[in-house]
Amino acid sequence: MVACASLSRLTLPARLRLRHKRDFDAVYARGRRMGDGFFTVTIRSNPVGAPRLGLAVAVKMAGGAVARNRLRRIIRESFRVHQHELPAVDLVVSARPPARAASAASLRASLAALWKKVGEQCATSPP
Repeated sequence: MVACASLSRLTLPARLRLRHKRDFDAVYARGRRMGDGFFTVTIRSNPVGAPRLGLAVAVKMAGGAVARNRLRRIIRESFRVHQHELPAVDLVVSARPPARAASAASLRASLAALWKKVGEQCATSPP
């Protein structure tokens, strides 16, 4: 059983999520895109002072609810682990069709590489 004190660390608080359409629209309109075979990440700097995550896992790309929710869980877990390494940016992660059949380990490795790439590019580029 998990202690109550550690439960708060396992959640993704609302302040670290993109929750409104206007936030997603701003990232898509003025953000930069990067990706690999499994995911596309659109990034835009934010004034909040912390990275925020938005998910765009479509039925067309990921399949049914079970497959979509699996991808969402893996993306959120990876973000929670790596959030302290990321600059203050808004991130929208979209899944590509090959992600549906990929193993969880390969998806985590792909996301870790993308988080590293985001950190490097945002550290070297002007705001």
